[in-house]
Amino acid sequence: MSTDVMIYANGLSKRYGSFRALDDVSFEVRRGEVVGFLGPNGAGKSTTMRILTCFIAPTSGTAKVRGQDVFDDTLAVRSSLGYLPQRAPLYLEMTVYEYLRFAAKVRNIDDSLFKQRARNVVEVCGLAQSLSKEIRQLSHGYRQRVGLAQALIHDPPILILDEPTSDLDPNEKAEFLNYLKQIGKDRTVLLSTHNLKEVESACARAIIVSRGRVVADGALDEIRAKSGRVRYIVSVQESIGASAYRGTGAPPKQSDVERALSGLKGVKKVAELPTDDRAHQYAIDGDDGDDIRADIFRMVSDKGWVLLELHRDTQTLEDVFRQLTIGDERRNRQLGPVAETSNASDEDDSDDEDEDDDSDDEETAPIESKRGKR
Repeated sequence: MSTDVMIYANGLSKRYGSFRALDDVSFEVRRGEVVGFLGPNGAGKSTTMRILTCFIAPTSGTAKVRGQDVFDDTLAVRSSLGYLPQRAPLYLEMTVYEYLRFAAKVRNIDDSLFKQRARNVVEVCGLAQSLSKEIRQLSHGYRQRVGLAQALIHDPPILILDEPTSDLDPNEKAEFLNYLKQIGKDRTVLLSTHNLKEVESACARAIIVSRGRVVADGALDEIRAKSGRVRYIVSVQESIGASAYRGTGAPPKQSDVERALSGLKGVKKVAELPTDDRAHQYAIDGDDGDDIRADIFRMVSDKGWVLLELHRDTQTLEDVFRQLTIGDERRNRQLGPVAETSNASDEDDSDDEDEDDDSDDEETAPIESKRGKR
């Protein structure tokens, strides 16, 4: 394994009774990468992250962080990681400064080094005006900033962030992403989120999981191209007077335009789009390998029609995500309560979850307490 590989997962599987939350998951994250970790609820994202952060053990497979095994070298792994779960585990009665000091002591950071680190994370996370406030007095957005600060206090080379913006308002999300971009300049980041625009804004690469398996892994452009098709938008003038048209001066009929577009080589599907203008507008699905814009232009020109619009749309990340993961939603509906119960510890997005819950159930216990239970 290369020394540039900071996170390594090979054949990870996790079972809850008869339910398989993870099924042979493998991927690598290299030094300096900011990677989006995507998937619908119940796909196995949080299970993977909890394995990587030493909270639970895999049923089978191997996971390493900076070359250290998450099962055999848990302390070495934790020293290399900064972890921010969806709801940061905060002590609400502490002030922000007290909590950061507490987090530093847990990490065995002495007082002189703590002051230096605290100055850095307070500046990065925008907490200068909140150090003396009790955490209970802070908005959820500022609590997430505090959670991010504790994940950074020991200056880890790797950050694992699990749905960090799920409960933030649009302004708070924008601020958090700005912090993430600053942090990601000199760290390796694995970011789990449902917001695909966040991934497009902050990440160069994405890993998509569905039904416990990796279904896509690569640069965002590569993933967008996975559908094998590209869409073209074409708009042809319906009627602006005979002078607009050559030859007979006859404006095109909808059926004529649709028939002509469908007859072009490489066209898979033609669908009319609604428009308020006096025009015929269509979305055309074509093969990704060939660019047919020149053919469309020549056909419209030869017919003597007026071409108002022609552009090529690449598939959005959301389009490809839906194509790759739509089966998860159907599967969860079919399994009903069984899937929800079996996977409850994996993707719990309940809004009424008690933030002070100190549950000691087996699925959130540290790995050391579970040796022999793989």
